Amino acid sequence: MHFLSIGEAMLELSEQAPLWAMNVAGDTLNTAWHLKRLAGDAADIAYFTALGTDPFSARIEDFIAQAGLVTRFIRHEPTRGPGLYAISLRHGERSFTYWRDRSAARLLADDGAALDAALGWADIAYVSGITLAILAPEARERLIAALQSARARGVKVAFDPNIRPRLWEDADTMRAVIMRAAGVADIVLPSFEDEAQHFGDASLEACAVRYGAQTGREVVVKNGGRDVLLAVEGRMIPHALAPVEPVDTTGAGDAFNAGWLAARLQGLSPEASVERAHALAVHVISRKGALV
Repeated sequence: MHFLSIGEAMLELSEQAPLWAMNVAGDTLNTAWHLKRLAGDAADIAYFTALGTDPFSARIEDFIAQAGLVTRFIRHEPTRGPGLYAISLRHGERSFTYWRDRSAARLLADDGAALDAALGWADIAYVSGITLAILAPEARERLIAALQSARARGVKVAFDPNIRPRLWEDADTMRAVIMRAAGVADIVLPSFEDEAQHFGDASLEACAVRYGAQTGREVVVKNGGRDVLLAVEGRMIPHALAPVEPVDTTGAGDAFNAGWLAARLQGLSPEASVERAHALAVHVISRKGALV
C-alpha cells in the first residue's frame, strides 16, 4: 500500500524547562510518522512537501528519512526555508506561535507535474485544512483539482479539516475551501469543537451529515477525547471514550487520525478502529510534543 501525506513539515520548539527542545513536526507529517510505526513494512508512506536548501531544511529531510518515510517527492525551493512554531501550554492545553510566512511549503503545489507524479504513485492521499490554508488561492485550486483527478483514477482521499482561522485570509474563504476539499474526499476526520464554532454545527450528527455521511462518505467526528461519532457504511455509531487528563494535547488529533486509518486499512471494525485511534492519541497527550 502506498500512502501519500501532503503538507508542511516544521521546526517545533517545545518547552522543557528551563530550556527549549527543537523537534520536527507538522499535522500531516505527524500522522504519516505515526502511521509508519503502526503499519511497518506493510505500507510505503511518503511525505510530499517543499523545503529549502539550508541546514535546517536538511535536518527536517533527514528526520523524515530516518522515520522510514519516502522522501522522493520532497521539492526544494532555494529562496525559502522551513516554518517554525513554538508550543505554549496551560493546564495541558496548547496554543501556538508561528513563524511561517516564508515557508517553502507554501509553494508545495506550485509544480503541478510533481504533484501529479506523487499522486500517481499513491493508493491513498492524505491532506488537511492547514495544507490548504498556507497555499496561494491558485495553488489551492491546483491541489484540489489534482486530488479530484486522482480520486477518479481510484486513489482514496482522506481529509482532516483541521481548522486554523489565523492561517486563512477570511472566514468565508476558509469555510468554502474546506467544504470543497471535503467534497473530493472518501474519508473526513473533523474535530467537533472547531466545527461547531466555525460552521455552527449543533451536534456531532449535524457535523457528520454536513460532511456527507448520508452519501456514504466515511466521517469520524472527533470530540476532544470525549464521545465520538462514527459515520461508516451508512450507519451513525456513537462511541463512548474514557476521559483522560492531558499533559500536552499537541498532535492528539493527528495521532488519532493515524490510528483510525491504520486500523481501517487492516480491516478492523469501526468500533475496534476508534479504540485503537483513541489509545494512540492518549499515548501522545501523556507527554510533551507532537511526536512521542
